[in-house]
Amino acid sequence: MITISEILKGSEYSLTQFSKEKILQLEERIEEKEVKGKPTPYIKCLVRNKEIKLTPEEIVRQLYLMVLTEDFHYPVSRMELEYVVTFGREKKRADIVIFDKDQTYTPYIIVELKSPKLKDGKEQLKSYCNGTGAPIGVWTNGESISYYHRKDPNFFEDIPIIPKANEKLSDILSERWTIDDLIAKDKLVNERKSLKDLILEMEDEVLANAGVDVFEEVFKLIFTKLYDEMESGRKKDRHLEFRNYGDTETELKEKLQNLFNEAKEKWSGVFTEDAKLMLTPSHLSVCVSSLQDVKLFNSNLDVVDEAFEYLINKSSKGEKGQYFTPRYVIDMCVRMLNPSAYETMIDTAAGSCGFPVHTIFYVWQKILESKGLKKSHLFTLEQKPQECTDYVQNKVFAIDFDEKAVRVARTLNLIAGDGQTNVLHLNTLDYERWDENLKDENWQETYFEGWKKLKKMRVDKNSNRDFQFDILMANPPFAGDIKESRILSKYELSKNAAGKTASKVGRDILFIERNLDFLKPGGRMAIVLPQGRFNNSSDKYIRDYIAERCRILAVVGLHGNVFKPHTGTKTSVLFVQKWDDVLCPKKEDYPIFFATMQEPSKDNSGEKIFVKKSDYPYARIHKEEPDANNIVCDPPAHYEVTPKESNEYLLDSHGHLIVKHDLFNHDGLTKDGIAEAFAEFAKKEGLSFF
Repeated sequence: MITISEILKGSEYSLTQFSKEKILQLEERIEEKEVKGKPTPYIKCLVRNKEIKLTPEEIVRQLYLMVLTEDFHYPVSRMELEYVVTFGREKKRADIVIFDKDQTYTPYIIVELKSPKLKDGKEQLKSYCNGTGAPIGVWTNGESISYYHRKDPNFFEDIPIIPKANEKLSDILSERWTIDDLIAKDKLVNERKSLKDLILEMEDEVLANAGVDVFEEVFKLIFTKLYDEMESGRKKDRHLEFRNYGDTETELKEKLQNLFNEAKEKWSGVFTEDAKLMLTPSHLSVCVSSLQDVKLFNSNLDVVDEAFEYLINKSSKGEKGQYFTPRYVIDMCVRMLNPSAYETMIDTAAGSCGFPVHTIFYVWQKILESKGLKKSHLFTLEQKPQECTDYVQNKVFAIDFDEKAVRVARTLNLIAGDGQTNVLHLNTLDYERWDENLKDENWQETYFEGWKKLKKMRVDKNSNRDFQFDILMANPPFAGDIKESRILSKYELSKNAAGKTASKVGRDILFIERNLDFLKPGGRMAIVLPQGRFNNSSDKYIRDYIAERCRILAVVGLHGNVFKPHTGTKTSVLFVQKWDDVLCPKKEDYPIFFATMQEPSKDNSGEKIFVKKSDYPYARIHKEEPDANNIVCDPPAHYEVTPKESNEYLLDSHGHLIVKHDLFNHDGLTKDGIAEAFAEFAKKEGLSFF
C-alpha cells in the first residue's frame, strides 16, 4: 500500500497543521490503481464523491475537507471544489468554497491551498473574496494556516479561527464598539466627509440600481442608527448594534430589521407597523459598512439635518418652491425672538423642523443655565432634565403638507422629546378640512395626541382658524399660486379693494395672513418672504394689512446666495409683534430695525464658505480647551482646501467649522452681528421679550 509520506517525498510539503489521527484516516482511504503499468494512489473525494488521483496538493485539500466536516461540522452539501471566480473575461478557480447557509449560492468561506514552493497566494485569496463577496478567507499550505475577515474591499482583518457551522462569525470576534469608540473613531471627522457625501457615494455604488425608494431606505437606516446611538449613549456599557461584527449578509439584515423594529416602537408614528428594510442583504451590507463608523449625534443634530435636507430636496421639496432654511438664518431668527420655556411656539411650514428644533435647543440652553448645567457635545443624545422634555411635548408644534418632510421632522422632534412630538401632517392654508383627517384611521393613530394638544390652543373650540401661540417662525413656500376659490374666499388678502376675491393669489401672501391668525395678541413672528413683498408697489396692500395688525419690529435682507443651489431668489426676514394693550401697545409712529446681510455664507454654486483664522486674527481662544481625547469635530459640507490645510479655519469650542456670515456672533469667536444689534435695539425700545 502506498503511504502519504511516499506521495509527499521530494515535494517540500509538510502536514504539521493536521493531527496524526486525520493523516492516518486519510491514509486508510487510499486505493492503488494501475496507471501505465505503475501503481498510482487514488482516493474517493468527500465532496465530489468520485475517485481522484492523490497528489501532494490534493492530500492537503482532502485533509482540510476532513477538518471542515469533522471539526467544524460543515456539511458537504454546502461545499464546492474548483469554484469558478470571474474577473471580467478572466476566470480563476478557488480550491474550496463553503456557501452561506441561507443564501445557498453565495460564497461564505473561500479556502486557497498553496504549494510551499510557490509565492504565498494570500493576495489571490483576497481577490477571490472581493470578487465573490465572501466575508471569510482561509489560506493554508499544510504547514501554516491563516484566517481572514473581509471587513471591506480594502481591509482584511486577521482572525484566530473560522466559525463552526452552528456559529456566526460575530460569535468568534471579540471586537465590540461602544458609543465612546464611535466618538473616538468617527469617520466624518477622521476622513473629513459629511453624511451627505456618504449618501451620495452609496447612491452611486448601490442605491441607484437597488430598485428602491432612496429617500425611504436611507431614512430607515438613519432612523435606526439614531436609535442605536441614543440607546448606547444612555447605557455606556451597551454595545452598538448598527455594525457588522462579522455577520453574514443574511444575519446582518435580520439584526438590522430587529433594531429597526425597536426604533419604530420607541419613536412611533414615523413608519407603519409593518414597515421593513427593503434593501437586499448585499445592498444593506454595503450601506451599513458606509454608515457604521459615523456618529450622527452631536450638539445640534446638524449632521443628520443636512442629510435629511438633501434627501427631501431631492425627492419633493424643490418642486413646491419650499427650500430649507439654512441653520444660521434660523439661529438668527431664534435669537431675535428670544423664546422662553413658558411660551408656545409653532412653525406652519416646518420642512424638517429647523425652526422648532433650534428653538428647542435655545430654550434648553436657558433651562440648563438656570440649573448650573453645561451643554456637552452630545447634548442631543443625553437624558435631559424633565423641564426640557416637558417643553418639547407641551409647547412646541409644527405643521407641514409634505408627508416625507413631516416624518423627518417627527423623527428629530421625537428624539428631542424622548418619544413624544407635536408635528402634524396638515395643510396650513386649508384649515377648514383639518377635521376630515380624523376620519382617516392611519392619520388619527399617528397624529391624534398632537392634534389634541393643538386643539387646546384654539381661540374658538369649534374653529381651526384662530390660535393663541406666543411665537411663530416659518419659511413658507413662495413659489406657486393658490387657485381654489373655496380656500381663497376665507382670506382677506385674496380680496381687492372692492371686496372681490382674486382668481389666484401667491401662496406666501396667504401664509402671512394665516400665520398672524395663529398668534395671540402680543405674539411675535419671524417669516421669510421674497424681497418683492417689501418693495413692489402692487404689494402695498399686504404691507398695510401687516401694519394694521402688528408692530413691525425688523426687516433683515438676506444675501442672494443663501438659498442656493436651489434658488437665487432674494429674500428678507420680517419680524413682527401683534398689537396688544399690555405686551405691545399700539403706536402710530415707532422705529423699525433694518439690516442687510453682508457676508454671503455660500458661494455662487451654493457651497458653504467657512471662516478662516485670518478673518478674525484676534479671535479669543477658549479658556477651557477641550480634552483632546473627547473633542468631537463635525465635518463641513464642503472643504475648499485639503484636510492637512484645514488648520487655516477657525473652529468653535466643539471643533465645528463656522459658516461665514454676519447674522450673529458665533460663540464669541466672530464679531457681533445682526442678532446682537437687534437685541440692543429691542432693549432700548423696551420690547416685551427682552
